[in-house]
Amino acid sequence: MSHRSSLKGLQRRNPMPASPLPTPPPQHTSVAQPSGWPLLRLGFRPFYLGAAVFALLAIPLWVALFLGHWSPTLALPSLLWHAHEMLFGFAMAVILGFLLTAVKAWTGLATPRSMFLGALALLWLAARVTAVTGPYALYAALDLTLLPLVAAVLTRLLLRARNRRNLPLAAMLGLLALANGVFHLAVMGVLDVSPLTPLYAALALIVMIECVIGGRVIPAFTMSATPGLALKVRAPVERAAMALTALALLLWVFAPSAALWNNVGGLAFALAALAQVARLLQWRPAMTRHRPILWILHASYAWIPLGLALLGAARFGWTGASAGIHALAIGATSGLIIGMVTRTARGHTGRALQVARPETIAYAAVMLAAAVRVFLPLAVPTWLPLALVVAAIAWSVAFAIYLFIYTPWLLTARFDGKDG
Repeated sequence: MSHRSSLKGLQRRNPMPASPLPTPPPQHTSVAQPSGWPLLRLGFRPFYLGAAVFALLAIPLWVALFLGHWSPTLALPSLLWHAHEMLFGFAMAVILGFLLTAVKAWTGLATPRSMFLGALALLWLAARVTAVTGPYALYAALDLTLLPLVAAVLTRLLLRARNRRNLPLAAMLGLLALANGVFHLAVMGVLDVSPLTPLYAALALIVMIECVIGGRVIPAFTMSATPGLALKVRAPVERAAMALTALALLLWVFAPSAALWNNVGGLAFALAALAQVARLLQWRPAMTRHRPILWILHASYAWIPLGLALLGAARFGWTGASAGIHALAIGATSGLIIGMVTRTARGHTGRALQVARPETIAYAAVMLAAAVRVFLPLAVPTWLPLALVVAAIAWSVAFAIYLFIYTPWLLTARFDGKDG
């Protein structure tokens, strides 16, 4: 089978374009001359920058808080602040920046820019600041506004362009907004639900998004960068991995804490982990070992089956759930984030899709942070404080490198002079 025919077959099985940011359809394309402050020309710019700054600050502050070296007046309990803000602060900023950029490419229609984009970014920032400075009601109001607003904007653009195949992405934002609403209502005591439940639901949604998008872009990127490589992606393996992962995560979030359901959930996680390993092996990860911009995606995706397996072990009572949660949150989610915010920022500032040594160090640092945070407390539980400190240092190094390299690019016009 030729490389071209294999790629076409992959695209037929996955209706979304193989690249997350494809060329706009000519019938909708409108030529826009570069104007205004470059930071506010396209969604990835302010949101990637904000996410990286927040990542650099939030994790060291959380470790200082956990170890008793920082005593802020938070709007909510410290553990909930940490978990919520890493999902709805850090990860959500990257998701919004990606979608506000991708939908323009998918539809050829202008997404928010200039003052509107700036207002969205400031709304995100205000919620992050109010979480540590303001009253809870104000924090919740600011935090609950952004996701529905962006979901409405993206839905309108997708419908206007008749791009219905990407409407599920806007629906995903709606589900995340719903989980966020349940979280705040639970914290305020309006709903008799543990606030952790909607946070688990949000992490599960994000993992499923990673499974869907990863299955479309990782093999396509791998083939396009490896001349002559033809990946054989088998539909039964793909369907089994997605279905079993969805089932396991649903049981994790919604099944009651009873022995029978724990055993069923543990079995579902074990099967999902095996299916995800089979899926990843189809993508030939070893072929990418000399291309950091590719291997970070494969290595990060490998944390998904590992995280599922660890959550399965927790359902059987063999370990705590924290290891599996952090495998998915740091290893998979943050790893895929550092891989995609470098790749897409390079592409959309007119630069080559080839990273240098500092970016490779940043990739390795995120993987190190995940490994230390997950495995060191499993091996020696009393070393949790050490694990937190070492993981926080590695994490901070990664995002400091990103900010050092990419901040000037995000603040200035494209290298090739184009708009965006």
